[in-house]
Amino acid sequence: MIRHRPYGSGHPYTDDTDQRSPIRPIAGQQVRLGVRTSPDITEVSCEVQEIGPDGHAAASATPAERVATASRGQIIDGGHLASAQARLARASSGWQTTISGLDGETEYRYRFTGLTESGETQSTRWFAFRPATWTKSATALQVEGRSRVLGDSVEILHSGGSPVRVRFALPLAAAERVTGFGERYDALDHTGRKLDAVVFEQYKSQGQHRRTYLPMPFAHVVGGEGWGFHVDTSRRTWFDIAASTPERLIVEADLDETADPEAVLLTVRFFDGSPSEVLTQFLDRVGRPKELPEWVFKLWASGNEWNTQAEVMRQMDLHRRTDIPVGVVVIEAWSDESTFTAFRDAQYNPTEDGSPLSLADFTFPAEGAWPDPKGMVDELHDRDVRVVLWQIPLLKMRPHPKGQARFDADAAVREGRVILEQAPDGTLRPYRNRGWWFPLALMPDLTDAEAARWWTEKRRYLVEEVGIDGFKTDGGEHAWGRDLQYLNGRRGDEANNLFPVAYARAYGDLLESAGKAPVTFSRAGFTGSQAHGAFWAGDENSSWDAFRWSLYAGLSAGSSGILYWGWDFAGFSGEIPTAELYLRSAEAAAFVPIMQYHSEFNHHRKPSHDRTPWNIQERTGDDRVIPIFRELTHLRERLIPYLAHQARASIEHGTPLMKPLFFDHPSDPGVWERPLQWMLGEDLLVSPVTEEGATQWTTYLPEGEWVDVWSGQRHQGKLEVTTQAPLGRVPVFSRESAWPEMKKIFRAE
Repeated sequence: MIRHRPYGSGHPYTDDTDQRSPIRPIAGQQVRLGVRTSPDITEVSCEVQEIGPDGHAAASATPAERVATASRGQIIDGGHLASAQARLARASSGWQTTISGLDGETEYRYRFTGLTESGETQSTRWFAFRPATWTKSATALQVEGRSRVLGDSVEILHSGGSPVRVRFALPLAAAERVTGFGERYDALDHTGRKLDAVVFEQYKSQGQHRRTYLPMPFAHVVGGEGWGFHVDTSRRTWFDIAASTPERLIVEADLDETADPEAVLLTVRFFDGSPSEVLTQFLDRVGRPKELPEWVFKLWASGNEWNTQAEVMRQMDLHRRTDIPVGVVVIEAWSDESTFTAFRDAQYNPTEDGSPLSLADFTFPAEGAWPDPKGMVDELHDRDVRVVLWQIPLLKMRPHPKGQARFDADAAVREGRVILEQAPDGTLRPYRNRGWWFPLALMPDLTDAEAARWWTEKRRYLVEEVGIDGFKTDGGEHAWGRDLQYLNGRRGDEANNLFPVAYARAYGDLLESAGKAPVTFSRAGFTGSQAHGAFWAGDENSSWDAFRWSLYAGLSAGSSGILYWGWDFAGFSGEIPTAELYLRSAEAAAFVPIMQYHSEFNHHRKPSHDRTPWNIQERTGDDRVIPIFRELTHLRERLIPYLAHQARASIEHGTPLMKPLFFDHPSDPGVWERPLQWMLGEDLLVSPVTEEGATQWTTYLPEGEWVDVWSGQRHQGKLEVTTQAPLGRVPVFSRESAWPEMKKIFRAE
């Protein structure tokens, strides 16, 4: 076997051994060409033909060098993805060669030939590319709003006459700071940084790698006149924010390579005004959040090892026994892990045509994992606990599916419900997931209304008959590669970022059609996700760094119009957090839109890795955990009417519920000195303790009059104040005008 794929697997951050790098070679630079081979091939050479503008061809052949094989996906350091990575390990070799000094007037054709141990040869087909060159353009960019595009900065990257990318520059004044870009984990102010916008599953350490599940090509420019912009594309974009050139923001965007290079190729929209005005204008174009019911503001609880009805009820009983109010239980490990529509151990006759089942089609053995799902949901509703079930947007194909899973996969392919990919010979075939998680699974095209209906109808009985209240719409980052083709004909480089938006919308539509609120809980998204449910910050370790990264994520997501947001407070993966980290994180979580804890599957090994307060207290030996956590959840309950009222106001006025201080004080440089502070609604300033061992904490109070909610002490704004910060007492300040009402919440007997 000898294989070369010019575009690789589509992984946005890792070059595969068998790809061309860069995918679009640039004139004057060099290109690496690679192949992957089976172990029996001992030598590889690359034959290259250079065809000049006069048609003259010069040929050469060079031996390729053996290199360590690269792999798809990302580095996994344990946890629930490690076994998937191990299964994908393959015995193969990598080889590469380079061509330097590329000429923009020359076409390069190449192929690889391998020699086996027995003396036989194997060759790839011929591939070709023409190095791309940048040229000025007067027509490529369309501007809406007051243009800030610098002079003649607009350029198109051409490859063989086709437009590949466009770039342009925007001015930045010395005092201006740039923020937004969707959910970002590394900073609030991105001035001096480079970043891109592409949906990606970064498993842990998102702040370190600067990769995100939920990007947007949207930004605020704060501190000067006040403005913002959105690059009107679903393709990948790049942003150099005064990193290479002072006081200049350089934007690049991939293009539709079939477009007329003389036509308008990209639109950028500018918004003028304060951050609130900029966000309002942006949301008016892409969609505002829908109001969700008050119960979403209660405590959400889950653990991947709560995989039986008995365990779920045991955990809910423990909440009641410890007087820790819980409002939502998220059940992840409920399904057969095959169809993701049937409860594990349920007995039923599969439908060979892949049609939906109803509750009456199932029998639930008394000795099974879920002997009475409807009875469980009814009892939880009687306790005022809502139920959210986990989902994944894939048709699992490993191990080889049987029964209903097999029939569903066959029907999806037969009826044209899945995303396709272009095979090496140019034909289309069903796309097989290239990521580490659920490798080789089929992927329903949830951007297509009929395919989405076909998919969600299989889950209708869960809503209408079992009575569940929402879905945890996990995943959404599985569409890799420009060679994908969606049912409406769009290619992957245009549609992949839109898939998670359609995914949450499809499940929200199902819930609304059944008379319920569209409560989805997603980690992936893009422009347009604002209108579809709630979000959490994805997978992360239990560390102080991850705590801070998650808060940056919430603030940047809010700046980009995501209203209902939370994170797995204190982390969900690896060793449990210390009691201090758990409680400091819970303090902060009590003052974000979604307060929830969750824990990763640990194969039921002991000691438990559950993030329940009782497990943390038992594991750490710190008997303060349950009492302090109880106080925090009771405070949260008292905050719910305020949160619901402020959420409605946020939707009406287009402002975040978890609002960075620069929204109200864009000209105050002091708000950037302590970026991990926020306004919860209009009246509460939250200043979480994010450093281990701290017993005092310094808060910056912007202009205004403020009251410390714990001491009642009044402060004038535009100064820093240091307060005592014992565990359980996150520094919070109320606007003085709102203190009479806030006092009822924080001083409740």
